[in-house]
Amino acid sequence: MKAKTEARLELTEAQMREYGYKVVDALVAHHAGQESKKPVAVASRAEMDELLTENAPEEATSFETVMQGVMEKVIPHINLLSHPKFFSFVPGPSNFVSVLADTLATGFNVFSGGWAASPAAAELEIITINWLLNLYGFPKKRGGGIFTSGGSMANLTALVTARNVKCGDDFSKAVIYLSDQAHSSNVKAIRVMGFTKEQIRIIPTDMEFKFAINKLKNAINKDRLEGWKPFCLLASAGTTNTGTVDQLTELSEIAKAEDLWFHIDGAYGGAAILAKDGKQLLKGVDKADSLTVDPHKWFYQPYEMGCLLVRNHKWLSGTFTEKPEYLKDVEGNSSEINFYDHGIQLTRRFRALKFYMSVKTFGLKAFREAIDYNFKLCDATESLLRKSKKWEVVSPSTLAIINFRYNPIDKKYSEAELDKLNSKISEAVVQSREAMLVTTILNGQIVLRMCLINPRTTFDHVKETIDLCEAVAEKI
Repeated sequence: MKAKTEARLELTEAQMREYGYKVVDALVAHHAGQESKKPVAVASRAEMDELLTENAPEEATSFETVMQGVMEKVIPHINLLSHPKFFSFVPGPSNFVSVLADTLATGFNVFSGGWAASPAAAELEIITINWLLNLYGFPKKRGGGIFTSGGSMANLTALVTARNVKCGDDFSKAVIYLSDQAHSSNVKAIRVMGFTKEQIRIIPTDMEFKFAINKLKNAINKDRLEGWKPFCLLASAGTTNTGTVDQLTELSEIAKAEDLWFHIDGAYGGAAILAKDGKQLLKGVDKADSLTVDPHKWFYQPYEMGCLLVRNHKWLSGTFTEKPEYLKDVEGNSSEINFYDHGIQLTRRFRALKFYMSVKTFGLKAFREAIDYNFKLCDATESLLRKSKKWEVVSPSTLAIINFRYNPIDKKYSEAELDKLNSKISEAVVQSREAMLVTTILNGQIVLRMCLINPRTTFDHVKETIDLCEAVAEKI
């Protein structure tokens, strides 16, 4: 018995090549020419509904028609996070070699959950995890890790592991500590795990947006006296708002003295370890029990790719291993890692391939130089702003992030007026679609924030955007 040709969801070899080349041509044209495009897509739900809504077709449509529809109706309405003028959130600069690697991984439909399904995929994940363990000074033989969909899943995996190791089955009195600048994914992870608001301690930060150490110590002491069980201290290595790195060495000493799991969220700033200045800022990162880094941020990988590293791989397997009957025959031996035993997902993409191929193709030296360039570009941006009578630097260049606001020294605007003015500047710039530049709030002030981790962003791109902001401000 054999299904009809069309019901087998197959194409001829000639069709596969023809359609594949069309897709590759579209990708090459995008990567080669994206600077000439606008980085921002602006559309309402009503506009998108009108453009794209349709019933699922019962009959076939030619690939050419489908592809043309996607290129004309979908792609133009997507933000280009790898564009040189996409300055907001944490941009995704990506790289074309990793795009090709993702295409291979998807095309071969690799299942990267267990050793028996894909020995080479598991081995490449072991190898690339070892590269990262070495970069961060984690023990290579005892340490371990896992690639995840992003920092959110890496942080969740870390905190579930910490809870298991430190609390066992009873976490009713467990308390976790993080700063008011910690990424929101951590609070979400804590709530997903079943902790109540009463078990989360948000510690204020100091004027440099770092953990207020004395307030942390006071909170831990108070909790112990009141019968709570402190179990985890969560630090940031590159906050999203300002790029700030907490006092990692000092916090690690507190964690050790108080018998706390020490997790560092380096989803944003972790990759800075490759740069000379970044390595100094990240001093103490090797003291963590667990560390999150996001290759799809400053390691220039396409989405999705996060990573969790731990000092002892047995913490992961001891937390996540299950032994259902249907996996009994593929358990393997202790050296053959089944990554579904090291995290939440059973079915997993082959994420290691893109990291492996891009590092092999370009070499770590190129990544180091790209990150060094990002540091210098942000420093030059700060210098430009400080020399102007129109701008105020609110948070200086740190891990390629800078926060500033339009505040001409001759205008004497009130704080409320400045907040309104800078919000309108951001709105106008985004609506122009010339650059993505949005606001954040620091010390109660609305400020503009630039994240300059794209190695293809030039100083001219920055100056053009600052000039646009000034032109907008003069019309408000």
